Amino acid sequence: MSLKDKRILVGMTGGIACYKVPYLVRQLRQAGAEVRVVMTSSATKFITPLTLETVSGQPVALEMFPSNEFIATRHIDMAEWSELVVVAPATANFLGKVAGGICDDFLTTVICATKSPILVVPAMNPNMWQHPPTQKNAAYLKKIGFQFIGPATGEMACDQWGEGRMVEPDEIYTAAVSVLKTTRKKKAPKTPKEKANLSGKRILVTAGPCREPIDPVRYISNRSSGKMGYALAIAAADLGAEVTLVTGPTSLPDPIGMTTISVETTEDMYRAVSGRFSRIDCLIMAAAPADYTPSNVLDQKIKKSGADSTLSLKPTIDILERLGHRKKKQLLVGFALETENGVANARKKLKLKNLDLILLNSPCDPGSGFDHDTNQVTLIRPGRKPDQWPLQNKDALAGRLLDVIVAML
Repeated sequence: MSLKDKRILVGMTGGIACYKVPYLVRQLRQAGAEVRVVMTSSATKFITPLTLETVSGQPVALEMFPSNEFIATRHIDMAEWSELVVVAPATANFLGKVAGGICDDFLTTVICATKSPILVVPAMNPNMWQHPPTQKNAAYLKKIGFQFIGPATGEMACDQWGEGRMVEPDEIYTAAVSVLKTTRKKKAPKTPKEKANLSGKRILVTAGPCREPIDPVRYISNRSSGKMGYALAIAAADLGAEVTLVTGPTSLPDPIGMTTISVETTEDMYRAVSGRFSRIDCLIMAAAPADYTPSNVLDQKIKKSGADSTLSLKPTIDILERLGHRKKKQLLVGFALETENGVANARKKLKLKNLDLILLNSPCDPGSGFDHDTNQVTLIRPGRKPDQWPLQNKDALAGRLLDVIVAML
């Protein structure tokens, strides 16, 4: 997604992870965004404002009442100027203040005044992140609409290991783009035709991988990032549908304007989808559920012995096949990831699972399959020749597929 002419405010609070923020600002500007930075006094202890002014090309805002400057309602101007606010790093102190409505510096005052989406990127010691008030504050901010990404698990500056590390600039950038996508079309006026496309329709989209536990620390999963499913959910919401997104574990922030349900296992995903199936008009199964799950899940971690070990597996529920035989008026859309005999295998799935259409793709094609921002698919429908679509951004592909679904509905 091009960020040309997008206005992004980056707020920085005091943490060692401040050193990563110039890389994020540079990425945002390279994508075409105009970026302004607000730093708390604590943030300036870790990195200089000059560094952020250099990479952003804009003066850094530091104080609520700077000397020798005309200030007036600068905090309101900044709040209304931004289309997205990214707070990175976000400390436990910052979460507590914002959750409590405290506005005692320029950044928290802007946060209080803005109506733009806010993406929070926590970074702190693992004990501080797990501290009950911090968890309570984060949960409350999520409840009222703040978007979160992270924290990640890893080695900390204090030499501890755990959850609290700020996610990398690339991940923050991807999350910022995702949040902007969910608000970009929402703000733009729509034509009557656009309003009517999926108005009144209920669309359920699945996304991401599933995790099948082996023991308390290990699981079976796959490389799905969830990007395709999230793009489809956002595209459906943009067309006026009432969207429910059922997602396995991903690093993507929850999209705005829909109901998001997080699940872990294939059984969890089946229950979430099955319980809503009778009330929807269309199911788009873009998730990658597991085909097999361990026959027995151990209560204790498997210890390494040096000897060969065998893991016994059993088939999981085939979600689409079960729902395909239950469907009445619902439109069912599936995905087939194949490495050989692609069209033949996809047609077999189409018939076996009673689908209305299926999209075939392959991880062998460059830029296609899991964890890419692009995808190349072949659309297959009963009684029709396969329609091969070119490699394209997953957002564009989602829009094209939704055009097909609109016509079918």
